[in-house]
Amino acid sequence: MTFGQRLHKFLHPLPRLHAPIDPALLAHERERARARQNRIADAITAFSGSMLFVYIHILWFACWIGFGVEHYPFGLLTMIVSLEAIFLSTFVMISQNRADAKRQVIADEQWKLVQDEDKQNVELLDLSRQILTLTQEIRKLSKSVDDRPRT
Repeated sequence: MTFGQRLHKFLHPLPRLHAPIDPALLAHERERARARQNRIADAITAFSGSMLFVYIHILWFACWIGFGVEHYPFGLLTMIVSLEAIFLSTFVMISQNRADAKRQVIADEQWKLVQDEDKQNVELLDLSRQILTLTQEIRKLSKSVDDRPRT
């Protein structure tokens, strides 16, 4: 394993998620990916939720304090970090909205499936009633044939 591969594995320890296999989710993903702002938001969310993001910030804070860019109480650093937190919280909300949209797509598909199954159940009950009626008629006919005097 090369140094680059080890570094990548260290910075991105979690495996990439596979694309969804549900056709409704695939269609939803394609629709969402059409807008550039969604792709940018997804990339920022993915990066800000990674360990690389954490390591960069540790390094940045250590350098800021270690090289004495400003003195305690670090007003500029506090302001920069506060602005970053505002933007990151917005990206968290975007990510949650995206997850909610996916859940809604899945719920809609499940509701359609439940409605289809309900229709099938009604049809099966009707067929069962028809079979019962036919069975009862056959029994009546066979009984009437059995009860008939034989010649």
